[in-house]
Amino acid sequence: MRDVHDRCVWSQAMTHERLVPYLVEESAEVIEAVESGDADELREELGDLLWQVLFHASVASNRADDPFDLEDVAATLAEKMIRRHPHVFGEETAETPERVLELWNAAKASEKSERRSVLDGVPMGMSSLALAQKVLDKGQKVGVGEEFLESVAASEAIEEEEGVPLLPQSEEELGDTILGLVAVARARGWDAERALRGRMRAVAEEIRAAEVEE
Repeated sequence: MRDVHDRCVWSQAMTHERLVPYLVEESAEVIEAVESGDADELREELGDLLWQVLFHASVASNRADDPFDLEDVAATLAEKMIRRHPHVFGEETAETPERVLELWNAAKASEKSERRSVLDGVPMGMSSLALAQKVLDKGQKVGVGEEFLESVAASEAIEEEEGVPLLPQSEEELGDTILGLVAVARARGWDAERALRGRMRAVAEEIRAAEVEE
């Protein structure tokens, strides 16, 4: 990476911002390789993703203000992982995955004590579907999003009464349902991504409002 960054004019012109599209693309290719189950492809794509980490660290090492390098990145990561695994590196014990998550979240909360909202730290640039799942998870902590579950409960009641399934019964069926909604959006000239993202902005505002009222 040092040789490439020192001797390649294209690489020298790269900034963190200009590298973002490549980071997104390489991350997506890793996911695709995982889902394909192809070990050779996964090994290659993990290497490409690692190259992005090396690239960003190399760019950062040349910053005029607050430079850092790969060693600093690795040291920061190691310190964080030690703090968040007190059952491995400390005196805590964890016999279940649930306890591990409890310890992880407690350590994270201590590190991010300046955060004031459950939404702080949620990357709003996530794809709208992933963002929706994340925001609803956070909203549950302050009672926002329950109306969506109530709507599902009402549909389940109709299913029981009429004996006709209205809701997906598996992840595969859920995928079909979401794909069908995207097809409807396309047919009507709507942007499914924009529609869900706009709705999640409104839900995020509800969450912040609920936090103020507490």
